[in-house]
Amino acid sequence: MKKGRPVKSEIRQNIVEILHFIQKAYGYEIYKVYVAIFPKVTLRSIYYHLKKGISLGEFVVNKIEKEKGDYSWGGEAEKIYYSLGPNAKPTGNDRVREYVESRQKQ
Repeated sequence: MKKGRPVKSEIRQNIVEILHFIQKAYGYEIYKVYVAIFPKVTLRSIYYHLKKGISLGEFVVNKIEKEKGDYSWGGEAEKIYYSLGPNAKPTGNDRVREYVESRQKQ
Protein backbone atom coordinates (compact mmCIF):
# COMPACT_ATOMS: atom_id res chain seq x y z
CA MET A 1 0.00 0.00 0.00
CA LYS A 2 1.30 3.47 -0.91
CA LYS A 3 2.10 6.01 1.77
CA GLY A 4 1.19 9.68 1.67
CA ARG A 5 -1.74 11.59 0.28
CA PRO A 6 -3.91 10.07 -2.42
CA VAL A 7 -3.36 11.56 -5.87
CA LYS A 8 -7.08 11.85 -6.58
CA SER A 9 -8.79 15.14 -5.66
CA GLU A 10 -12.42 16.20 -5.93
CA ILE A 11 -11.44 19.84 -6.44
CA ARG A 12 -9.04 18.96 -9.27
CA GLN A 13 -11.68 16.75 -10.91
CA ASN A 14 -14.16 19.65 -10.75
CA ILE A 15 -11.58 21.89 -12.45
CA VAL A 16 -11.19 19.22 -15.16
CA GLU A 17 -14.96 19.33 -15.70
CA ILE A 18 -14.92 23.13 -15.96
CA LEU A 19 -12.06 23.14 -18.48
CA HIS A 20 -13.77 20.37 -20.44
CA PHE A 21 -16.62 22.76 -21.26
CA ILE A 22 -14.83 26.13 -21.50
CA GLN A 23 -11.70 24.77 -23.27
CA LYS A 24 -9.16 27.23 -21.79
CA ALA A 25 -9.17 29.73 -18.94
CA TYR A 26 -6.89 31.46 -16.47
CA GLY A 27 -6.92 30.76 -12.73
CA TYR A 28 -9.28 33.49 -11.52
CA GLU A 29 -11.76 32.76 -14.32
CA ILE A 30 -11.79 29.09 -13.28
CA TYR A 31 -12.28 30.17 -9.66
CA LYS A 32 -15.33 32.31 -10.51
CA VAL A 33 -17.00 29.42 -12.36
CA TYR A 34 -16.06 26.94 -9.62
CA VAL A 35 -17.54 29.05 -6.80
CA ALA A 36 -20.76 29.56 -8.77
CA ILE A 37 -21.31 25.80 -9.17
CA PHE A 38 -19.54 23.91 -6.37
CA PRO A 39 -19.03 24.49 -2.61
CA LYS A 40 -16.81 27.39 -1.58
CA VAL A 41 -13.10 26.97 -2.12
CA THR A 42 -10.22 29.43 -1.80
CA LEU A 43 -8.45 30.94 -4.79
CA ARG A 44 -5.20 29.65 -3.31
CA SER A 45 -6.57 26.10 -3.41
CA ILE A 46 -7.53 26.47 -7.08
CA TYR A 47 -3.99 27.59 -7.96
CA TYR A 48 -2.52 24.72 -5.91
CA HIS A 49 -4.61 22.18 -7.81
CA LEU A 50 -3.80 23.74 -11.18
CA LYS A 51 -0.07 23.44 -10.38
CA LYS A 52 -0.50 19.87 -9.10
CA GLY A 53 -2.57 19.00 -12.17
CA ILE A 54 0.23 20.20 -14.45
CA SER A 55 2.69 17.86 -12.74
CA LEU A 56 0.20 14.98 -13.12
CA GLY A 57 -0.50 15.78 -16.79
CA GLU A 58 -4.16 16.65 -16.19
CA PHE A 59 -3.63 20.28 -17.26
CA VAL A 60 -1.26 22.01 -19.66
CA VAL A 61 -0.31 25.67 -19.91
CA ASN A 62 -1.97 26.95 -23.07
CA LYS A 63 -0.42 30.44 -23.12
CA ILE A 64 0.87 33.17 -20.84
CA GLU A 65 -0.26 36.77 -21.35
CA LYS A 66 0.92 39.94 -19.68
CA GLU A 67 -1.89 42.46 -19.20
CA LYS A 68 -1.27 46.13 -18.46
CA GLY A 69 -3.46 47.83 -15.89
CA ASP A 70 -3.62 49.75 -12.65
CA TYR A 71 -3.35 46.98 -10.06
CA SER A 72 -2.59 47.22 -6.34
CA TRP A 73 0.61 45.23 -6.87
CA GLY A 74 1.85 47.17 -9.91
CA GLY A 75 1.15 47.99 -13.51
CA GLU A 76 1.07 44.48 -14.97
CA ALA A 77 -0.69 41.17 -14.39
CA GLU A 78 0.33 37.79 -15.75
CA LYS A 79 -2.49 35.51 -16.87
CA ILE A 80 -1.62 31.85 -17.33
CA TYR A 81 -4.22 30.08 -19.47
CA TYR A 82 -4.79 26.38 -18.77
CA SER A 83 -6.41 23.65 -20.83
CA LEU A 84 -6.87 19.91 -20.41
CA GLY A 85 -3.84 17.66 -20.63
CA PRO A 86 -3.51 14.06 -21.82
CA ASN A 87 -4.23 12.51 -18.39
CA ALA A 88 -7.47 14.44 -17.74
CA LYS A 89 -10.57 12.26 -17.56
CA PRO A 90 -13.67 14.47 -17.80
CA THR A 91 -17.00 12.79 -17.07
CA GLY A 92 -19.23 15.51 -18.52
CA ASN A 93 -20.76 16.93 -15.32
CA ASP A 94 -24.29 18.19 -16.08
CA ARG A 95 -24.14 21.06 -13.55
CA VAL A 96 -21.04 22.49 -15.24
CA ARG A 97 -22.51 22.05 -18.74
CA GLU A 98 -25.75 23.81 -17.79
CA TYR A 99 -23.88 26.69 -16.14
CA VAL A 100 -21.53 27.22 -19.10
CA GLU A 101 -24.42 27.07 -21.59
CA SER A 102 -26.48 29.59 -19.59
CA ARG A 103 -23.47 31.90 -19.30
CA GLN A 104 -22.85 31.78 -23.07
CA LYS A 105 -26.46 32.75 -23.81
CA GLN A 106 -26.13 35.96 -21.79
